Amino acid sequence: MHFSASVRQLNLPKFLRVLALSLVGLSGFAQSALAAAPTISGTPASWVYVGSFYSFTPKAYDSDRQTLKFTISNKPAWASFSSTTGRLSGTPSAVGLWNNIQIRVSDGTTTKSLKAFSLRAVSRSNVAPTISGTPATTAKVGVAYSFQPTAKDSNGDPLVFTIANKPTWASFSSTTGRLSGTPSSSHVGTFSSIVITASDGGKSASTPSFSIKVSASTSTTNRAPTISGTPPTTAKVGTAYSFRPVASDADGDTLGFSIVNKPSWANFSTSTGTLSGTPTTARTHSSVTIKVSDGKATATLKAFTITVSAGSTSNAAPVISGSPARSVNIGSAYSFRPTASDANGDALTFSITNRPTWATFSTTTGQLSGTPTSSHGGTYSNIVIGVSDGKANASLAAFSINVTQSSSGSATLSWIAPTQNTDGTSLTNLAGYRIHYGTSASVLSQTVQVANAGLTTYVLDDLSPGTYYFAVKAYTTGGAESEASNVVSKSVQ
Repeated sequence: MHFSASVRQLNLPKFLRVLALSLVGLSGFAQSALAAAPTISGTPASWVYVGSFYSFTPKAYDSDRQTLKFTISNKPAWASFSSTTGRLSGTPSAVGLWNNIQIRVSDGTTTKSLKAFSLRAVSRSNVAPTISGTPATTAKVGVAYSFQPTAKDSNGDPLVFTIANKPTWASFSSTTGRLSGTPSSSHVGTFSSIVITASDGGKSASTPSFSIKVSASTSTTNRAPTISGTPPTTAKVGTAYSFRPVASDADGDTLGFSIVNKPSWANFSTSTGTLSGTPTTARTHSSVTIKVSDGKATATLKAFTITVSAGSTSNAAPVISGSPARSVNIGSAYSFRPTASDANGDALTFSITNRPTWATFSTTTGQLSGTPTSSHGGTYSNIVIGVSDGKANASLAAFSINVTQSSSGSATLSWIAPTQNTDGTSLTNLAGYRIHYGTSASVLSQTVQVANAGLTTYVLDDLSPGTYYFAVKAYTTGGAESEASNVVSKSVQ
């Protein structure tokens, strides 16, 4: 019985092969004269979740079919890079921002670069940043103007600032959000609809729209700055204290702060006037005085007292919560980070028992993350994540993670139905086919029966990643079976 089988595959059109062969026949001079620079393109994703897998491969081509080599500058430390494909990939373990990443390709003679880009790793439970501040709405010709908003991000993500309708006479910092500059006589007028935005890469927050009216300087008389605010007058041992006064200067002068009778446990900022720190002993600090100066005149906040009382001696245990995923596919990134807090404000440390061998664990954040490989299939049981404030502990309920094989590949087989027996007589009692396959060409240990003599195509589904080998046998209604067809193979990704 004669029989054949093959996995369908794509063949190059004949005319493409002719073109490829014709290039080989060009003289060295002609090849040099026709040499063209390689090209590179692609738009990489600008952000990735912490604990998730990131991958970007640029598209590169060289019309001269030269071997291409890729290089990269400013590669994130957590990522790997392929010099043969240009693939940048990896899984970040903490939030961060990596700027001016640039991928290049060279054919040995000419180098081309992809546009430099930034990549940000953000928390999966992302909360929008906050931005606040009251900008001065007037400025004078020849007098420096400055506004610095206050922005925070509860996830600790790095912030990038942008501005809409920036005045032509001002400069703007994308790192701090500071708007500053000195208008000249040509800038007299109103600059409207100014908006400053802070972004963590996933979410953003903006200041209310404001205007700056620039007027001509009509007086050389300096106006003293102003300072206001109501500082807290009580504090507790072991609890953080903070106060920042509100100060402004009608002339737009740069302000500097000073303090008298500063508590020894506190820090003081001469640029913002912020008094902050954590007291260690109970006592009273009297006549604390904060001053602000524009370099020519000084304004003083009313002196105040801070009474520090003993903190609570009863410790409250920390609390921890969260619902970890109970399964992950081989080759997929897994990440879980619990939520923990402490009523006393104590520093927390995390621990884990029965950590899966394929995962890493952070004692600072409690994050469990990793990517299991084919050797890690199975169930990892009785995993317990705990948190401690140094005096008391709390733990999540024990949980398991089932690492499963992702089965989504398929192979399409086709064959020509046999019509003759090996002795040359007509085959009249064909009953069907048996497909034998496996991951070794010499051991086709799995079988699928196709009980339909009229079928000549069959799709095998749910194949795990790997290389498979196939052969087909025909059988008759009387139980006779043909020899196996030729063995064919297919790689399932």
